[in-house]
Amino acid sequence: MTAETQSSEAIVIERTLNAPVAKVWKALTDVKEMRQWYFYLKEFKPQVGFEFEFAVEHEDNRYHHLCRVTEVIPQKKIAYTWRYKGEPGNSLVTFELSAEGEKTRLKLTHSEIETFPKTQAYARKNFEAGWTAIIGTELKKFVETTKKK
Repeated sequence: MTAETQSSEAIVIERTLNAPVAKVWKALTDVKEMRQWYFYLKEFKPQVGFEFEFAVEHEDNRYHHLCRVTEVIPQKKIAYTWRYKGEPGNSLVTFELSAEGEKTRLKLTHSEIETFPKTQAYARKNFEAGWTAIIGTELKKFVETTKKK
């Protein structure tokens, strides 16, 4: 496999979360819950075509994310485009859920990151580290420690 084809492979992160699917789905799709573990979103609706945005400051740079929901299968799958304002490239983020007893298997796939500028800011390792922290630490902690409402 060449380095070029390797870099075009999707980032896939899988985790088993000690929480039922319904709770994980709500954390992924309810804007009030998303704000507690993900990013600050003004609005979010798990509806195909819904557009949302958020900004992140990292190492003195501001990254303005523009996203559009492309697929929703309640309590199973949600996908949305992921791009940056003023930058070339468009990628796809997909969250897939499956029940494992009372637990949830979450599979995150971020594909087409190779369409972003070939700079350090958009390096594959940054996406891998970011998603590992978001899914493996923030979401996991949120769904496993928050009480049912």
